[in-house]
Amino acid sequence: MKIKPIKSEQDYEEALERLEIIFDSPANTKEGDEAEILALLIENYENEHYLIEAPDPIEAIKIRMEEMNLKQKDLVGIIGGKSRVSEILNKKKRLTVDMIRELERILHISASVLVNNYQLSK
Repeated sequence: MKIKPIKSEQDYEEALERLEIIFDSPANTKEGDEAEILALLIENYENEHYLIEAPDPIEAIKIRMEEMNLKQKDLVGIIGGKSRVSEILNKKKRLTVDMIRELERILHISASVLVNNYQLSK
């Protein structure tokens, strides 16, 4: 077991290749332990070098709606009437603080995502 820090893209590629080989190794074995450590090193490298930006607030709402099998009409009462829901989801109007609180409570989307700025449609 030769584990070393991942400091370059080449180290990263080599770690991925090795992990692919030992990925299904049983837990509590030499190779299973190696796979566990490699996975942590790879995750750390990816978090530092391959940042994924959070979606804008409206996209986050749409993603969560899809995950929860919700339709636009299901947001009526949470963020307003039918026309207000349509205006929000079509980026014609901005979310208000009260809407953000309700969406956080009902859809379990972090307020830190919902308060991000986004471009309104014309």
